[in-house]
Amino acid sequence: MTTIEHWIGGSFTSGAATRRAPVYNPATGAQQHEVVLAESADVDAAVAAARTAFESWSQASLSARTKIMFDFRELVNANVKPLAELVSDEHGKVLSDAAGEVQRGLEVIEFACGIPQLLKGEYSDQASTGVDVFSFREPLGVCAGITPFNFPVMVPMWMYPVAIACGNTFVLKPSERDPSASNYIADLWRQAGLPDGVFNVVHGDKAAVDALLQHPDVAAVSFVGSTPIARYIHRQASATGKRVQALGGAKNHAVILPDADLEFAANHLAAAAFGSAGERCMAISAAVAVGAAGDPLADILTRKASEVVVGSGRDPKSEMGPVVTAAARDRIEGLIGTGEQQGAKLLADGRGLKVPGFSDGFFVGPTVIDQVRTSMDVYTEEIFGPVLSVVRSDTVEAAIDLINANPYGNGTAIFTSSGEAARRFQRGVRVGMIGINVPIPVPMAYYSFGGWKDSLFGDKHIHGPEGVSFYTRGKVVTSRWPHVEAAHGASMHFPTAS
Repeated sequence: MTTIEHWIGGSFTSGAATRRAPVYNPATGAQQHEVVLAESADVDAAVAAARTAFESWSQASLSARTKIMFDFRELVNANVKPLAELVSDEHGKVLSDAAGEVQRGLEVIEFACGIPQLLKGEYSDQASTGVDVFSFREPLGVCAGITPFNFPVMVPMWMYPVAIACGNTFVLKPSERDPSASNYIADLWRQAGLPDGVFNVVHGDKAAVDALLQHPDVAAVSFVGSTPIARYIHRQASATGKRVQALGGAKNHAVILPDADLEFAANHLAAAAFGSAGERCMAISAAVAVGAAGDPLADILTRKASEVVVGSGRDPKSEMGPVVTAAARDRIEGLIGTGEQQGAKLLADGRGLKVPGFSDGFFVGPTVIDQVRTSMDVYTEEIFGPVLSVVRSDTVEAAIDLINANPYGNGTAIFTSSGEAARRFQRGVRVGMIGINVPIPVPMAYYSFGGWKDSLFGDKHIHGPEGVSFYTRGKVVTSRWPHVEAAHGASMHFPTAS
């Protein structure tokens, strides 16, 4: 049984850890590895390595940092296939989806390669007589990332390329369910020439998380996960004076108007709901059918669900793989059953799916539930599985009100041929990311990713320009270099420009 270790200070180590956790292949249901679970001493070692490395890395020139970023970008690009295979084997998603995840992470690295431009400050010559004012941004110190299982490559890449390019050092605590990709990335950083200690990986559970939140040498924490944990991360880290960006859960709605191309909309809704087995924070889980769109849309979605090819992520014919664990499968199937018990109409039932040759895999088939009401568990819970609820609405205004009443505000979409309706929608919904005839509106890396309401705790979104702002702080310098013979005495009043 392969043991997955920490990466601390430029080498692999089991450190002080005495506990282990199993790592499964979700398609087969079999354990394939074990991962060490950090104790506080392991977190201390990783933070100490990062703190030591910060002294020199924070002073490295922009050109030196940029060269390493470009080299790292080339190495990641050359290793998309093995990274995708690691993700597929431990998460379960199909290879094409896993490769797409790596590509979206790669885009953040490419954004970070432009760090010299992104860190340019401002300069005001002669702000007062003989006085100049200029500003620049400095790195914070040791930054930590706590990331979820659903995107073991992409979500960490939302964090550490920007943090490291800005001159910080980084401690990553990935999900213990699919940890191998993070160690693979650590070795790519080594090959790129990143100094030891700048990037560290500590595997673990709540013990590791709490140790990072409480550590006095951690300056900032980035998190992506469920809303209860995001709220906890934000509260605990803020209490110790850290910067925090904590992205929480989601209940993403797509509104479908009668004037939309329903076949087009259903195609994209099915992909957004069932891709990656619904284990995406941007997955569409509620289709809000407006007026006459309801019945025909439900019929098309039922057909689309039946056409999805479910199988092992390694099978090139598969369009959807298993969910990550047996517990996740059981929870999802339980919510499907509860929805039916509470009066919803089950149009496509994915419970009990058995894939030939993978009878012990953690599979749930694509599921469509119609006539869902907002009081039902299948609507109020973040299912995080291949389940699409169809909710009915009389008007686009009522659909907007329904979305705004939901506690989450991560992503949303509208399908329509009306520019007026789309504009009314994009201005009316209280949601951070909006798609117009685009079901998964994940911004490009040069924008920032983040939701509103219970989908984000903290004031900064992740990656993009707000990521640079989060991982740095500003200094403003007011300078004067007077001629000795022209020096004047100081004034006792508050300084003003003159």
